[in-house]
Amino acid sequence: MTRPSKPKKAPPARTRALPSPLVAAPEVLEKVPSGISGLDKLTNGGLPRGRPTLVCGGPGSGKTLFAVQTVVRGALEHDEPGVILAFEDTADDFAKNFASFGFPIEDLIAKKLLLVDYVAVERNEIEETGRYDLEGLFVRLQSAVQTIGAKRVAIDTIETIFTGFSDEGLLRAEVRRLFRWLKDHGLTAVVTAERGEKALTRYGLEEYISDCVILLDQRVVDEVATRRLRVVKYRGTGHGTNEYPFLIGPDGISVLPLSALGLSYPVSNDRVLTGVEKLDVMLGGAGYYRGSTVLLSGTAGTGKTSVASHFVDACCGRGERVIYVALEEAEAQILRNMRSIGLDLEKWVRRKNLTFHVARPSGAGLEEHLVRIHGLVEQHHPAAVVIDPISSFENTAIKLDVRAMSVRLIDYLKGLGITTMLTYLSNPAGTEETQIGISSLIDTWLSVRDLEQDGERNRALYVLKSRGMAHSNQVREFLITDRGIDLVDVYIGTDGVLTGSARIARERRDEQRAEDRKRVMQLRTQDLAVRRQTMQAQIEALKAELAREERELERVIDREERREAWRSGTRERMRHSRFGNDDPSSKKS
Repeated sequence: MTRPSKPKKAPPARTRALPSPLVAAPEVLEKVPSGISGLDKLTNGGLPRGRPTLVCGGPGSGKTLFAVQTVVRGALEHDEPGVILAFEDTADDFAKNFASFGFPIEDLIAKKLLLVDYVAVERNEIEETGRYDLEGLFVRLQSAVQTIGAKRVAIDTIETIFTGFSDEGLLRAEVRRLFRWLKDHGLTAVVTAERGEKALTRYGLEEYISDCVILLDQRVVDEVATRRLRVVKYRGTGHGTNEYPFLIGPDGISVLPLSALGLSYPVSNDRVLTGVEKLDVMLGGAGYYRGSTVLLSGTAGTGKTSVASHFVDACCGRGERVIYVALEEAEAQILRNMRSIGLDLEKWVRRKNLTFHVARPSGAGLEEHLVRIHGLVEQHHPAAVVIDPISSFENTAIKLDVRAMSVRLIDYLKGLGITTMLTYLSNPAGTEETQIGISSLIDTWLSVRDLEQDGERNRALYVLKSRGMAHSNQVREFLITDRGIDLVDVYIGTDGVLTGSARIARERRDEQRAEDRKRVMQLRTQDLAVRRQTMQAQIEALKAELAREERELERVIDREERREAWRSGTRERMRHSRFGNDDPSSKKS
């Protein structure tokens, strides 16, 4: 029997991997420049293109200016026509109100780059009959957009159109429809809204349907008004979340997002001279690091402004530009006072190397001062900035706010590589700290103080710290003369540190003692010379006596030798005479 053959196993089917579906890259949110100086930095590019942005705030916070500036700058700088849908001001009102900011409203309208549509809404003229909606507003807005081909829209303010609604549900639906309509038409819109009591807006619903919400705030502390801006939300992108100071200036709104700078600023190994030669020696012979922050602290009358002015004069002498922020003295007063110590700062003002900015700290809020300094730096591009004194801000705000402002200022200037000198009025106790807590941010700290002794007050300076360089630990007295500052060594002796007239008297006593010692040494030297001469004369006399005696001895010896020779000759002749001519020794006995 034959065995039935086993069925062959079918080869495994070859499977072919199916191509994986392509994953579409997420669409990056497109942004447009806002036209607000500094805002694009904290929003990483500007406002969302083709989406609505809600700007809310109280009266006087700058909402309308924000919306108008965005539309006008878009037309001027990016050739994007815009529509302003206004419920409170006419086109003529806009032209007059914003002419001071340099916004050419009428010119843009004539060039078809701007259309201002004023919509008058009066509550007593509205009679709700049946269903009330915003259909008429959509038609009007669409007509305006199509007329000039608008890319940007400003609606100011949205609360005005809510007066016709008594049904809250219908109100919410119509607001959503408005924002959806703006987005569907690809319009970059700025919608302003009044600040609510318990929500960002009065009705508390616009912020939930907006892609970007910006809160403007104006607060008054100790009769000083300050303005701040915060990006509450921004869908699809990261953004700064802190409060940022902003200023309404001649060019409109400008924001200063300084806290975003952090510690990423560059550093330099270059050095800049202080303007006081002996102070340069105390700092290793080369002065401050360029781009560093220098704090000059001291009590009243210790010469802080004089030291700072020497630095200003040195910078201007190198052809650099300097901004001097004076918070307690007028420009003319500073120029006059510095002339008395031999510094002519007025010539640097005439040559445009030195720019003064004089302002009372109480005349504006901290943020406004900060933004003004920012504007000066942007305008003049200085190599150095002097703020005299920064302690003046302590009387205008709480310590925490002053420190935050100081940190932002220091970080901003360091980020630009600007050498900054801050003077600080310290308390009479002379503690090595500042009330606003910025000592840890300082690179070089110079302390000037009064030393009281024997009924006198004299000035002394020392380097409290100077990061990254060798520096002197000596306390140096400095004099303010008609030729500027002169650093002198203080006298340190058994009686302690002496300055002023005590130092001068002690130095004179030391000089007198030195003169006395010198005179004694001169007398001793002269006496020694006389003794030397006397001894030399004695030696010469002894030598002469010795020579005389030697000559006398030689004569005696010579005489004796002659005598001896004579005696010998005489004896010989006597023998000859006794024995005759024969030699007696030759004869035999």
